[in-house]
Amino acid sequence: MAASKKIVARAEKLRELIAYHNDKYFGDDDPEISDAEFDEFVRELRTIEAEHPELVPAESLLDVPGAPTTTTFAPVVHRLPMTSLDNAMDHDELRAWGDRVTKGLGGEPTRFVCELKIDGLALSLRYENGRLVQAATRGDGKVGEDVTANVRTIGAIPQHLDSTPAVLEVRGEVYMSKAAFERLREAKMQENESRVAEGRKPQPVPANPRNAGAGSLRQKDAAVTATRELSVWTYQLGEVNGVPEFVAHHETLDYLRALGFPVNPEVRVVDSLVGVIEFCAHWQEHRNDLPYIIDGVVVKVDDLAQRERLGYTSKAPRWAIAVKFPPEERTTLLRDIKVSIGRTGRATPFAVLEPVVVAGSTVSMSTLHNREQVQRKDVRPGDTVVVRKAGDVIPEVVGPVLALRPANSKPWKFPTKCPCALKSTLVQVGDEADTRCVEPECPHQRDQKIIHFTARGGMDIEGFGEKTVYKLSDAGVIEDVGDIYSLSAEALLGQGFGEGQTANLLKSIDASRGRPLEKLLVALGIKHLGPAAAESLARRFGSLDLVAQASVEELSAIDGVGDVIAESVASWFADVRHRAVIGKLRKGGVRFDHVTLVDAPQTLAGRTIVVTGTLVAFGREQAERAIKDRGGKSAGSVSAKTYALVVGDEPGSAKVKKATELNVPRIDEAAFVRLLDTGELP
Repeated sequence: MAASKKIVARAEKLRELIAYHNDKYFGDDDPEISDAEFDEFVRELRTIEAEHPELVPAESLLDVPGAPTTTTFAPVVHRLPMTSLDNAMDHDELRAWGDRVTKGLGGEPTRFVCELKIDGLALSLRYENGRLVQAATRGDGKVGEDVTANVRTIGAIPQHLDSTPAVLEVRGEVYMSKAAFERLREAKMQENESRVAEGRKPQPVPANPRNAGAGSLRQKDAAVTATRELSVWTYQLGEVNGVPEFVAHHETLDYLRALGFPVNPEVRVVDSLVGVIEFCAHWQEHRNDLPYIIDGVVVKVDDLAQRERLGYTSKAPRWAIAVKFPPEERTTLLRDIKVSIGRTGRATPFAVLEPVVVAGSTVSMSTLHNREQVQRKDVRPGDTVVVRKAGDVIPEVVGPVLALRPANSKPWKFPTKCPCALKSTLVQVGDEADTRCVEPECPHQRDQKIIHFTARGGMDIEGFGEKTVYKLSDAGVIEDVGDIYSLSAEALLGQGFGEGQTANLLKSIDASRGRPLEKLLVALGIKHLGPAAAESLARRFGSLDLVAQASVEELSAIDGVGDVIAESVASWFADVRHRAVIGKLRKGGVRFDHVTLVDAPQTLAGRTIVVTGTLVAFGREQAERAIKDRGGKSAGSVSAKTYALVVGDEPGSAKVKKATELNVPRIDEAAFVRLLDTGELP
């Protein structure tokens, strides 16, 4: 039966969508839809082409997925194509593939190799006579992009091999670990804070490790790639000449390990499809236990001779399949868009969602960041939206499912009035992306300032969380942070607090009176003043009163403070309302001169130490604190002035490489402990 006009039009629309989103995903590393939705487009087009073969063009998009239409890198023609894999979305489809394999081999027993499917960017590494001569992305499977200069910055990839086959092509997946992604994200957010403070426009923050890793590998400047802590797992041989003869795939993995290539340790050889299903079920349940992102399992026939007999379809090998896990993305209804007001008056739009389970937890709200983000994504109340937990942590509205948008939908407009009772005007200053409420009496700002003050990073008043703040501020019992220290048992009992809760809260308040000066400075919520600068101020001046009296020049002269922070601190203490709060704190018995004294020996005086990776006995802040307590400086990057690089688990490859180039000593955690105690390197 000939295809109807509707089917023809739908096929053309699907090709357009697939081409566009292929380009956004592979070309720009900035996808607009979820993997699950893209897969649905592909499956729908595949069904149409199967039912109406007359509609299949000479070269179907389904034959060459993943090809960006434009690139800034030189093309590389793969001598052996880097084919894509067919997908199995559930166990039934996996069993159907297993049946096809059994039939294709005439019923012969088959072993399978199960490998984790890393959510990264496919890569080809070509070695000639033991030397890395070229690295290329997969591209469309036939032609990729030359990223050799960038790949040379990845420390885990050997530049030279002890074994020297004439030709060795190694295929793998470049990825960014969760820890590296969080460090990059944090650095980007801190950079944007500085940009905003300087009146410059903030830059996009990566949404997940896959996009961050792919974008990092495809940087125009290899020096940028070198800072991104990329990792790699290798899993396949491509073109080879002069390598040993192998009979099984798992032998090739052992060979790669022996040559020094990173091969994922979670590889299992099983004798039946039952073992494959068990492996898939285990890792679907434990996927979030890994330090990197996976989105499924790749299953391969182990016997290389059997692979030859099975061969390929026009699109993929018959001897392998990708078992896709349920995506860490879901669609749900966007009920409304509202704004919250932070302690600095920043108005942040957030999505009110129909509750949906994403990555194992129920999400009912998600930040939309700022006005520009809402406009760029064009999400509207009433939309069905894709919700993702970026890096399995941060709920994010990716974008709308346009096909399901209501006909009467209208773009959301950022409100002009603060949601507080004062209904003050919201303003956007200059080119700043943020919109702010500038009414100093705004109750939302008041509450957020108190919440910040009592939080763990500030005065750490246990039991004084959001609900307590809202309850007391709404009743007019507290109007600012100074009122906390005049609270009485009668006042708390009068607001419905139980006797035990009241006693515990008053005890926590009393304990907070003696918090160190640096904690008090952070708790006050002075714009741009973070823990490190607060600590420098506390050590330099010794009391809150002296900090308040210091001039901008005196403040900015302190290492780690600078002009922006200095002006912000001086301006804050000059405000008559803030001076009134300080008066309440003084009257309430808060210590202004408690500076943490360090008794540790100054074994690192004048020395700069850099820490990379995860340590067992030290968190990041603890390691920095230990270095500073001993007179040293904890830096974020390696330079010629670095005394030693402490290397933990999953270290940053760029830091390790830089230390090697500069002959900076690299030490493990045990040597770090000895260094702290004695000041001596092993």
